[in-house]
Amino acid sequence: MLAIISPAKTLDFESKPVIPDYTQPEFLDESEKLVEKLRKMKPKKLSQLMNVSSSLAELNFQRFQEWHRPFSPENAKQAVLAFHGEVYIGLDAPSLSEEKLKKSQQKLRILSGFYGVLRPLDLMQPYRLEMGTSLSIGRKKDLYAFWGDKITNKIQQAIDESGSKILINLASNEYFKSINSKKLDAKIIAPAFKDMKNGEYKIITFFAKKTRGLMTRFILENELKHPDDLQAFDADGYHYNPRLSKPGKPVFTRG
Repeated sequence: MLAIISPAKTLDFESKPVIPDYTQPEFLDESEKLVEKLRKMKPKKLSQLMNVSSSLAELNFQRFQEWHRPFSPENAKQAVLAFHGEVYIGLDAPSLSEEKLKKSQQKLRILSGFYGVLRPLDLMQPYRLEMGTSLSIGRKKDLYAFWGDKITNKIQQAIDESGSKILINLASNEYFKSINSKKLDAKIIAPAFKDMKNGEYKIITFFAKKTRGLMTRFILENELKHPDDLQAFDADGYHYNPRLSKPGKPVFTRG
């Protein structure tokens, strides 16, 4: 069983890694093509492209200027420890045992507009490039076209290596769109997390992000092998709701 999650805008390159093991991203040649174009853009252009403030544009301008190979623990950090948004606060990878972090290499993938697909212990240098960014590269009109089937093929390989034809989609729609699900030889399970609001259950994005991380941790800690095992998830007040659930779309509610 393989789980996929989105990256995060917030990064942590200050705290020390809790594990010395690391691997190299498998699409660094593609990342280098992207950085070659991005480092030619002035901060003002980056601000418009990414729809960010001038200070964030300046920060990422510097990141692209400084990006270089080869990656090492001195200039990069393991992806699952470097991302620090709500999903990763829920996942809390630094508190996982070294054994679980090593096993996560076969059970988890992080989708990325800049790196394509990252294993948890793949080294990465800081960046910001959302998958939905309208960045044209050569004849490719955007990042979805740039990556083409490369992400799909790499996810299929990871599914095959995981030992079962099950994909747990805990990524956002923006990132899941980078996968051609029709070409996947796998059963896709897409959990949803809903909170009671104004008398009905609704997905509240802020809470859903953190809970995706909590479920990812639940999968890794318990080494789940069957999608029905997800029904035991009960973190942060969420519980499986059989009434709202459908095949392939388990719903967890709170409140």
